[in-house]
Amino acid sequence: MGNGFVPKRVLYNGDEIPGIGMGTFGSDRYSPAEVAAAVAGAIRGGYRLFDCAAVYGNEDLIGTVFEEAINSGVVKREELFIFSKVWNDQHGRGEVLLSLAKTLRDLRLDYLDAFFVHWPFPNYHAPGCDGDARNPNSVPFSTDRFMATWRQMERLVDMKLVRSIGMSNMTVPKLEAILPLCRIKPAVLELELHPCFQQPRLFDYCVAQGIQPIAYCPLGSPNRPERDKTPEDLVDMEQPEVLAAAKAHGIHPSAVCLKWSIQRGAIPIPFSVHEKNYLANLRAAREDPLTGEEMAALAKTDKNCRLIKGQVFLWPGARSWEDLWDPEGYISS
Repeated sequence: MGNGFVPKRVLYNGDEIPGIGMGTFGSDRYSPAEVAAAVAGAIRGGYRLFDCAAVYGNEDLIGTVFEEAINSGVVKREELFIFSKVWNDQHGRGEVLLSLAKTLRDLRLDYLDAFFVHWPFPNYHAPGCDGDARNPNSVPFSTDRFMATWRQMERLVDMKLVRSIGMSNMTVPKLEAILPLCRIKPAVLELELHPCFQQPRLFDYCVAQGIQPIAYCPLGSPNRPERDKTPEDLVDMEQPEVLAAAKAHGIHPSAVCLKWSIQRGAIPIPFSVHEKNYLANLRAAREDPLTGEEMAALAKTDKNCRLIKGQVFLWPGARSWEDLWDPEGYISS
């Protein structure tokens, strides 16, 4: 199951990117060593895209895996496509470069293929905090504040330390406010995307702008942190349309979710530390596509069920977590 079997997409800057990747966020359930071991197995199994972040607390061990895989000839550096992200507490003047420098050092790399602004505001929370935690210094989205961070991101491209830059956890109104101001527009955008939460307006907007959607929580994130679970959440892999397609193809419902995402045009980044699961995820990307009828049925699965609500980033005076995602009245200059 080599790299040649992994579907590819092309970013607006001409770079090729694998059509499926592996996430590395598991710090609430798995040790950094367990995540790094899964990355090593995934490279051997054919994965070439890895989604990392400083806040996940495991980049140093994952970097050792990358270094060993490259030095031993398992993979060439240019065959890998590696993401990372600047965390919310390093948006200040000069701090984005410092964040990247540490990430490059930890990942044992000379450059990143893509570097993201993890959240569009500098609202910090302590790692592992509960869902009721609030930072009194949190602030609503500001165009000027975000662009000050983005200018630093653009400089990283100029310095050839990153090949592409990206955004994450955005909304259409936010993008409409900032894209006209960008000297270098994002090549990629991470968004929560799964059958019960399809974000058609944001997805279509990204495609129209030439921005490649990257789907996090593509399976509905059944192992997400407890703070992100609420009684009204739906389980994607239990939806009748998903189950019907799984039965028709003789596959696990998780494979249906991944096929749906890929065939829609997104790049999913599922996470698992279990070899049988992450190899099955990779197979889902290259075998037995869903039919047009099944894709049409899955389009009806959308229930606008956001799972990663981000409530720990709320600012004083915010009404509820919806304010993070419906910025009407909250976009300031």
